[in-house]
Amino acid sequence: MSETMNFDAAAFTALGTPRDRVALPGSTFDGTVNMPVMHQAVKAYLANQRQGNHQTKTRGFVVGGNQKPWKQKGTGRARAGSTRSPVFRGGGTVFGPQTHGHEQKLTKQVRALARKSAFNARAREQALLVIDRFNFDKPQTSQIAALVARVDASDKKVLILTDGVKPSVYLSARNLQRVEVRPYSDVTAYDILWSDVVLVEAPALGHDLAPVAEKAMEKVKAKKAPASPAKVEKAAKAVAKAKKDAPKKAAAAAKKAAPKAAAKKAAPKAAAKKAPAAKSAPKKKGK
Repeated sequence: MSETMNFDAAAFTALGTPRDRVALPGSTFDGTVNMPVMHQAVKAYLANQRQGNHQTKTRGFVVGGNQKPWKQKGTGRARAGSTRSPVFRGGGTVFGPQTHGHEQKLTKQVRALARKSAFNARAREQALLVIDRFNFDKPQTSQIAALVARVDASDKKVLILTDGVKPSVYLSARNLQRVEVRPYSDVTAYDILWSDVVLVEAPALGHDLAPVAEKAMEKVKAKKAPASPAKVEKAAKAVAKAKKDAPKKAAAAAKKAAPKAAAKKAAPKAAAKKAPAAKSAPKKKGK
């Protein structure tokens, strides 16, 4: 699908203050969305993540079985030369998986087209936002979390693309489960298609946005992702079971506590009975 279009995107400051919309460069954002190429790029990326170290032992690698189990003739049984044969228990595996690579290579042109198509797909959905500049003196997770909340992407997967390598931005977002940071030049089609919202730093797109006067905005509470139906059902069952078992537990606790209470009550009486009467000291006889 390809048709020449002019895209623009919403712009924000690093604190989340809205700015005027920004035109996206036509060299990349021209409306091209090639679905087969994107599928090929994602498939190759996932295949290249595989280590390919799966392996089963053939009969040549199984320990033991050097001795012939029984003689060749006269037993009435089938001929056998080793207990490591696949027909025996503990023997080798036939046609099992063996170590091999899963690498798939793509040409530079195909990778570039897939990346371009992914960017255009997000621009069509208005899911690509521009951030004027990330000037972080030190890593601060709360700042990235606040920015994500203010662009209304707390419950979405967010990809932040920086102008070059910026360790402070990376470290700030490292503890956020749904946020990934990549340099703009290194991003792949898979990274873009993985995300729901893409935040791009303006200099990476060739824009140099002038700073705007802004005040620190109020803290925004990040929305939690909704719990899955399975978790909700499991929690409801646990609550119902706890309510059902509560009377039984209370009765058992009372039954257990009753003998102790009775023993404590009877202890003073028993002590009074057992205590001997005090005897008067014998008088000394005078000489």
